[in-house]
Amino acid sequence: MRRLAVLSLHTSPLAQPGTGDGGGMNVYVRELTTALARAGVDCDVYTRAYSAELPASVVVEPGFRLHHVPAGPLGPMAKEALPGVVDEFADNVAALMTDGEGEGFDALHANYWLSGLAGHRLKHELELPLVSTFHTLARVKAEASPEELRSSEPRRRAEAEAEIMRCSDVVLASCTVEADQLAGLYHADAGRVRVVAPGVDHAFFGPGHRPQARRALGLPLDVPLLLFVGRLQPLKRAEVAVRALAALSDDAQLVIVGGPSGPDAEAYRGRLEAEVADAGLAHRVRFVEPQPHELLSTFYRAADVCLVPSRSESFGLVALEAAACGTPVVATAVGGLTTLVDHGCTGYLIDDGDPAAFAGAVRRILDDPLGAERMASEAVLRARRYTWARSAAVLRATYEELAVGNLVECR
Repeated sequence: MRRLAVLSLHTSPLAQPGTGDGGGMNVYVRELTTALARAGVDCDVYTRAYSAELPASVVVEPGFRLHHVPAGPLGPMAKEALPGVVDEFADNVAALMTDGEGEGFDALHANYWLSGLAGHRLKHELELPLVSTFHTLARVKAEASPEELRSSEPRRRAEAEAEIMRCSDVVLASCTVEADQLAGLYHADAGRVRVVAPGVDHAFFGPGHRPQARRALGLPLDVPLLLFVGRLQPLKRAEVAVRALAALSDDAQLVIVGGPSGPDAEAYRGRLEAEVADAGLAHRVRFVEPQPHELLSTFYRAADVCLVPSRSESFGLVALEAAACGTPVVATAVGGLTTLVDHGCTGYLIDDGDPAAFAGAVRRILDDPLGAERMASEAVLRARRYTWARSAAVLRATYEELAVGNLVECR
């Protein structure tokens, strides 16, 4: 495998996670591409140019180049408008891939369904194998958050996802749960689905001294501290963390790290802040703007418990990063979270979004310091199984398979 084209139409891997459309996918594309480049795979990442001030190309590090591709206005676009610029994006990516410096690609790797639409076209035009990672699935999202789906996703998304799966030479799933969803909800060909778990950068995300982490962040040293990290949107359910806090003792505090995301983002944040105020929790809840990814480790190390009350998660990088830092996780029993949290061993899984159940699990951790230490140690050991280098190694083997096979024909 010599050279790979990575498509990330709707969000740049260099964008700040935790706000707008920036989240786990940004981390996934950046870290996986970095690991591939360091293993000797020449990687070109193509993302939509969202500002006239952006350079045409950026060398992120040796072997990893990021290209800002014109498609639509040179400014922010609502996600629901992006399907209208897919063809322009694909045209300009094709031009870049076939110019004097762009030849010699061995495969395409599309991230999210919008990139998959472009990848579908490019596969046939350039006769290259297509690998697709969806990150989230419309039919899973519809079950978990139907009101958000109606407001922010085009009706044809699920049909487009199925079409992309039929065309893809390989479809990547982050865990066995997502692989089952691909088969059960989309009838994806199991022979073309590969489970490639994301990783965590253990150089940044590792256990440390909790009091020192709190001092660095200006947080109190002598109170139980809960943490929520994620975009502020209904799917992530930060309100469950607030309500769980309300059910705990008066001295517990909650830090919420993240920014608004989605068409109802500002309204959602307003409702969340109003709920905090109405419950008399303003002195116990701290809102923190999205942080550079590597700085999140200090927040994880500062917390006694990390809460992940999402309605759905294809994987759950926040839970993995918290575990790598030795912080027990209390999460909803959905998607990839069920593969990351070992119930009763590294944290607790809650069957629904009941704040009282979350509060009860948190209380069990806080009331048993020795048990919490055992959980922290087990979480660190479990997280060590996940590295980006390992993810890249599995992917390189997958790309090599594709190089000697025939392209899948669309059905």
